[in-house]
Amino acid sequence: MVEILAPVLGPDLAPPVAGIIKALVLVAFVALSAIFFIWLERKVAGRIQDRLGPTRVGGKFGWLQTIADGIKLLVKEDIIPATADQFLFRAGPYIAFCASFLGFLALPFGNGVVAQNLNIAVFFVLAVLSVEVFGVILAGYGSGSKWSLFGGMREAAQVVSYEVPMAICVLVPVLVVGTMNLNRIGQMQAGWFFSWNVFRDPFLFAAFWTYFTCATASCKRAPFDLAEAESELVAGFHTEYSGLRWSFFFMAEYASMFAVSGIATLLFLGGWHTGLVPTDLTQLFGSIAGNVLNVAVFIVKCWLLVFVMMWVRWTLPRLRIDQVMQTCLKYLLPISCVLLLGASLWQLLMPVFVLNYLRYVIGGAVACGWLALLIRLVTGKPPAGEALSLGPALGRPGYELAKR
Repeated sequence: MVEILAPVLGPDLAPPVAGIIKALVLVAFVALSAIFFIWLERKVAGRIQDRLGPTRVGGKFGWLQTIADGIKLLVKEDIIPATADQFLFRAGPYIAFCASFLGFLALPFGNGVVAQNLNIAVFFVLAVLSVEVFGVILAGYGSGSKWSLFGGMREAAQVVSYEVPMAICVLVPVLVVGTMNLNRIGQMQAGWFFSWNVFRDPFLFAAFWTYFTCATASCKRAPFDLAEAESELVAGFHTEYSGLRWSFFFMAEYASMFAVSGIATLLFLGGWHTGLVPTDLTQLFGSIAGNVLNVAVFIVKCWLLVFVMMWVRWTLPRLRIDQVMQTCLKYLLPISCVLLLGASLWQLLMPVFVLNYLRYVIGGAVACGWLALLIRLVTGKPPAGEALSLGPALGRPGYELAKR
């Protein structure tokens, strides 16, 4: 972009103007993604709980429900408690959002489509995403409420703990590929889906699932959402917030969900590559058209991982705080250390033949599993007597099945 703007604006003005344009594009993407994710989560929750979800605003699918809620938050009265620290209370939401936003600066959406192509991109993204916890702590402390303070401290303990095994799992693919440049890591996975890092060896395959579990907890998502446990701490650290400041916390949460999903996509799932063609799409369709397709593929992959987080949230029950910490320190941390050691020894001791061809075995097994699941979903019939629990109340097909 600097090369495009330099002839028009000159060599001095081109870099800052290009930086402002990139920042505005990323902010718009984060805001629009949050709007889409809020609508999607309501629909996912509705389907899992056998109800319809939003339908009143925006037609049958409730497309405009989140827009209506956003307008309501904009005009809602902004109340600051009398006992709150004015500066900390105001700064908390913005620090949390900025921390999540900064992670997008080094996140490549396509082949070279990145705001800042950093050689230490993996380290940078993990570092800036961890700053979000400071905004949460300041919000809890600055609210002048013991419930908000307890929620902030609880989340600090949880997030900081889960960042350790998550970072160790990130080191596993970095160790294998030999670089922390996310753009370079994405380029190295071009070709068929067998080339994705998740299929390189069994330790990388296990590291992906361990990383995704830790990333879900670091984003404060159920079953690890103890910082916002309504039954214990009202709404946790943001109990005293309302209006626009309240919405910034949720924008930060959804932005973090997309960011950690982007890291998982780049490190394990082939980045912007479809896995269905033997080369990068830019070589087939040209730089512009190919990168447009690359960006679309990358976003869809990240959306699918975010969808899985939502699926888990509305499926599993919330854990107690001691169970959350025990899961991290007693299970996930040792597992991540074993995976790092195992991946190191695997690269050192395994013959080249095994290193080159095992990915086809793992990839083929996973592909067969997904194919069998797809066939079961398309052609399978529900077991006899199975019914939807809320069918009678909603007049859904489950009711007729239950009567039969």
